[in-house]
Amino acid sequence: MSRRTIIAAAAGLPLLNARAQVLDLNDAINKAGRQRMLSQRMGKGWLALVHKTESGSAQAVLDKSMALFDRQLVELKAFAPSTDIRDTYVKLEAAWSDYKTALVGATPGKPGAAAVLQADARVLALAHQGTLQYEAASGRPVGKLVNVAGRQRMLSQRMAKFYFAATLPIDVPTATAEIGKARTEFLSAMELLRNAPEATERIRSELQLADGQWFFFDQALQRMQTAGAAAKTLSDVFVTSENLLSVMDRVTGLYAAIKT
Repeated sequence: MSRRTIIAAAAGLPLLNARAQVLDLNDAINKAGRQRMLSQRMGKGWLALVHKTESGSAQAVLDKSMALFDRQLVELKAFAPSTDIRDTYVKLEAAWSDYKTALVGATPGKPGAAAVLQADARVLALAHQGTLQYEAASGRPVGKLVNVAGRQRMLSQRMAKFYFAATLPIDVPTATAEIGKARTEFLSAMELLRNAPEATERIRSELQLADGQWFFFDQALQRMQTAGAAAKTLSDVFVTSENLLSVMDRVTGLYAAIKT
């Protein structure tokens, strides 16, 4: 499949494998981790709208991500096997309310960007806390792999989000540093997932596909120019981040399906 074919296919947005309810702890870790990703994906979509990049897809990303976040938040809170986990999701509800206000309270524009970035950071921190709590409740090695694979989804969206922030520009030194940090963490985690004893042939095959998507995404990120990135580069970052997300969501689901 050519790069252009892949990009064209991604324009329809990845169909994330989200079931209507939490089935077990592996599924809870998957969904809790997906909340981390959605926090960053919504920020990416909002900032893409500021740039007027892939506007139709960006609006769909924002709308669908908000709806999915709402639904999964209810499911994860209801499934919580302990008071501590439930308390985390009560706090996440409040943080999500503030973030939602920042996202939809005004037309996307540079003046609101700092508030969006601040709000998504709070949501991300609590979503990550919930994921770790669900992993600990699982107490199984595969739980960690579901968490790590799921975090790759978040990192793909985080890098793209900070790319769009840097090119507005908004706090370029922080955005650039965060992209570099996320890139290092992403590559390290790919090695862990690839070498895990639990990795099946199907998982390794999907990880190979992810490597190919990472190549295109990383190439787009490397072309970052603050205050005036080319429209094509902005579009490439948006679309390739969606491609990578789609593959890593499948990998996370495959790890979550392992019952050992």
